[in-house]
Formats: sequence, structure tokens, C-alpha cells
Amino acid sequence: MLRAILCDDEPLAIDRMANLLNRTGRVKIAATAENGDSALAAIGQHQPDIAFLDIEMPGLDGFDVVEQLARSTRPSPLIVFVTAYPQFAAHAFDSGAIDFLTKPVRLSRLEAAIDRVSRAIEDRSARDRLQEIALQLERLRDERDAHIHQPRHLWISHRKGMVRVDLDALVWVQAEGEYVRLHFADGDHLHREPLSALVKRLDPERFVRIHRSYVIDLKSVEAVTRSVTGRYVMRLTTGQQIPVGRSYRPVVRAIYDRATGA
Repeated sequence: MLRAILCDDEPLAIDRMANLLNRTGRVKIAATAENGDSALAAIGQHQPDIAFLDIEMPGLDGFDVVEQLARSTRPSPLIVFVTAYPQFAAHAFDSGAIDFLTKPVRLSRLEAAIDRVSRAIEDRSARDRLQEIALQLERLRDERDAHIHQPRHLWISHRKGMVRVDLDALVWVQAEGEYVRLHFADGDHLHREPLSALVKRLDPERFVRIHRSYVIDLKSVEAVTRSVTGRYVMRLTTGQQIPVGRSYRPVVRAIYDRATGA
């Protein structure tokens, strides 16, 4: 049975969600929280498999909670956002959430979210076992190549085996919870490592974080544009449009100044 915490600043919303979860018979509620701070405390204490988070809350909102969890070295639960505002959906998935539920939540839709969480946990367990093997291979290779200070490759779980990828061939990286999706010119791979940890492996002269969920290779930037809402967007040579987080706009400005010699 999955262990969950519920976080919402409306007691009636928590009661309704708790009732729906009890009806599924698949989730045990470990704790409830009324704001972001108490949600972080409950997650730290109970280490749940899943956190159902409201987005609009006083103080730390749901996105702030996810950002705080991303900075932690402790395992994070899978996140399902629950909100009355469907316009937050795109941002929710950008933050690495596994699902997004709109209030009032329907039982059938909640069960679909639980199915998705269960599959993700099963996949994560299999990847964890493969990751242990990959780490052993990594250590053996590091011992053999002791003169190399920083490995420029990763061993990634792939179907029923492992594949070695060249970090210098990365085009962009996307955070997916406690995983990252590594995008190359010829495909992508899912790797279990927080984005904040992976960044330390990358060449800082080439790879730049432009969003809490995205890192890009500067050599792959084709253009910097602005959307109709005023948000900066990086267009890559491979065609992807990567949004720039508001707090990362100075990074974009520095890239522009360096390119123009300003």
C-alpha cells in the first residue's frame, strides 16, 4: 500500500481527498498538512511515497515545496498537484510532478493517478537495482582511469541492460522529480540523479541552468526569443523550445552580453 501525505490549506479539501483515497483502498494517509512548511516537515518525518499538494497556499506554495525538495539530498516523494486552477498544469509538469488533478477530484481520475504513481515506483525500484550495478561499473572504471579527475560519461539503465552515454554530447537536460532526462541529438535517456547533482558533472563553460527544471548546452542555442506572455525562450538547434525561469533571466542576459561583447 502506498503511503501519502495530503497538503491543502482548506480542511474540507483535505477531508474530501482523504475520503476518496480511503475508497480506493490503495493508499494509507501518513499525515496531513495545511501549508508548505508543515508539508516539508511531514515529508521529512514520514518519508511518504507520494505527496498530494495544493498549489495556491499562504507562505510556501506547492511549487515552492517541490523546489525545496529538489534541493534536499534526501529521497523525495512523487508529487501530484491538486488545484482548482487548471492553468497551472503546464508549470506543474515542468516542475517534475507526476500528475495534476483538478478540483473537484473525481474518483476515477484519482485512481488513474495512483496507477501512474504505482508504475513509477515499480520502474524506480528496477532502475535502482540497475543503478547499483552501474555505480559499481563506474567505480571500477574510475579506478582504471585514475588520472581522469571527472568522468565525462554515465552508465544509464536502458530496457534490460545498461548503456554508456557521453556527457559532452548532451544537448539539454530536464528534471523529472529525483530523475533527469538526458536529451541527445539522437534520443534521450532517464537517469536517477537530481538535476542539482548532475550539473556538477557538466562543463560549466558549456552547460548552463536556465530554469529549475532545465539545463542547456550553450553551443546548441540557436536563438533567444520572447513569448506573448513575456517569458524568454531558448530555441535549440534540435528544435526544442526551452523556457527560461524568472530567477534565471540574469543568466540569459549574461549569455547575450558575452555573445555580443557588451
